[in-house]
Amino acid sequence: MSARFMVMMTLALLMGAATAQAEQVVTVTTVVTAQQQAEENARTGRLAHCRVLNGRREGVGMGPTPEAAERACCFYQDAMRGRYRIVEKGVARGPRGWFAVIRYE
Repeated sequence: MSARFMVMMTLALLMGAATAQAEQVVTVTTVVTAQQQAEENARTGRLAHCRVLNGRREGVGMGPTPEAAERACCFYQDAMRGRYRIVEKGVARGPRGWFAVIRYE
């Protein structure tokens, strides 16, 4: 191999290493309200939990009425017995019925 080729390969490797070191992973966290999450669940037709809850519990549910959707949420019965306190609620209508999101402390 020629000396020029070796220099070019070394430079290419160094530039690649510098580029790899300069890359950063950026995580964007968006905190949404229970109502926004219920609307998103209704829009997509899927029951999904929010990823960031600041230490709170979250229940999601769906049903033929808003009340049925709330009763279908995780931890709802525990909240009715006083074990958890409801701090935020959201309900939205979707093509497959009503979707609810309830957050508890």
